[in-house]
Parts: sequence; C-alpha cells; structure tokens
Amino acid sequence: MAKKVTGIVTSDVQDKTIVVTVTRRETHPVYGKQYTVSRKFTAHDEKNEAKKGDRVEISETRPISKNKSWKLDAIVETGHSEVEIKNVLDELEPAKAEADKESK
Repeated sequence: MAKKVTGIVTSDVQDKTIVVTVTRRETHPVYGKQYTVSRKFTAHDEKNEAKKGDRVEISETRPISKNKSWKLDAIVETGHSEVEIKNVLDELEPAKAEADKESK
C-alpha cells in the first residue's frame, strides 16, 4: 500500500512536475513544546492541472526521475488566484497633471 500525504503546492514552474510542501506538528519529547516540521516533495502531475496554492493529495509511486517518486492523486482544494492591487497614486496622477495644465 502506497503512502499518501496532503500538502500545498509551492511551485508549478516545471513541466509535469509540482513541488508540494507538507507540514506537520510535532511535540518535543523532553520539553513538550509543539513545533512545525515542513518537508518538500516533488510530484508528477501528468496533466499540469495543479497550480500554486492548491491543496493536493499525493501518493508514493515508483521512481519517475532522480528526485520524483510521488504522483498527484487529487486536488483537494483550489488555491486563491493572485489578486492584483491597483495603485491609487497611478490613477490620481493623470488627473493631477490635467489640473496643473489648467492652472498654468
């Protein structure tokens, strides 16, 4: 039975390859403090369907390349698309330039 893990896609730049970061919480054996441990896996994405920020499930498979021995099983949750914030100053500058022309 192949291992399955769930993580977030941190890179989808390569063709048919995604980098998935899996984080988990561990407790220190002596001090009892909890801390997070992150690990990155490269996984095979045949159809290039996973995008950066998606939560995906990957499973272990035969080695596909030197670093790839995981494959994409399912996209659990799609990430939020990038939000572009308009610069308010850019919108005000044309109006300011017209006002300066009129005052001269």
